[in-house]
Amino acid sequence: MTTVLNPATCLMALALLLGGTGARADGMVPDTSVVIVHEAEGEAAVSVTNTDSQLALLHVTLQDIPEDTEPLLVVTPPLSRVEPSKSQLVRFILQSQQPLLTQRLKRAIFEGMPQGRPATQAGHARVGVTVRQNLPVIIHPKGLAPNRTPWTELTWSQHGNTLQVRNTSPYVVRLAQELRLLPGDGKAMLPRTYVLPGETLSVPASGGPATKVRLQPATVYGFAVAAYEAPIT
Repeated sequence: MTTVLNPATCLMALALLLGGTGARADGMVPDTSVVIVHEAEGEAAVSVTNTDSQLALLHVTLQDIPEDTEPLLVVTPPLSRVEPSKSQLVRFILQSQQPLLTQRLKRAIFEGMPQGRPATQAGHARVGVTVRQNLPVIIHPKGLAPNRTPWTELTWSQHGNTLQVRNTSPYVVRLAQELRLLPGDGKAMLPRTYVLPGETLSVPASGGPATKVRLQPATVYGFAVAAYEAPIT
């Protein structure tokens, strides 16, 4: 059985699995909650620790988001043996043929496959649970200044019962899907937790005409910050 966990909830989920169900949890833990590959450097490295008490194989794969399927990265090594409590350095190497104009978003999956488990005794059952970490990968263009508040670059408009958001910036914006329309108790729901550079999303909205939208943005590392209110034009 494979359990997919967000990095922010991984430790809590592990505690529940170990303490609540008696299942055994094994996992590879990256030293970051997001992989950032700078075009100027050409690659990024992540240290992944085997938190299990047994030797395990670390399998790392890259996953495209549906909106961007261009192959931009290679990962090395994709498969490695990691001793218990030891770490493996994984490199993400940029292979873009053209200079990047905006940030790009991919995902990286880190999965540990335990090796050398002792045989189960007769009459005893063992449930093995591997923790599969799925992290965002942001590729940052050369010469683009860092932006700690990219959600302020979003522009919002309302057309009847439709709320529209446009990202005219070169930054990937991460935010919660739930939106509040002010004044009043209007609501809207984004289809996902990111808005890509140059993208426009339109979603149904309740509550009638509004002048502001309240959103819950997240930093590049996925940590929630204070709610932000943006004007609706």
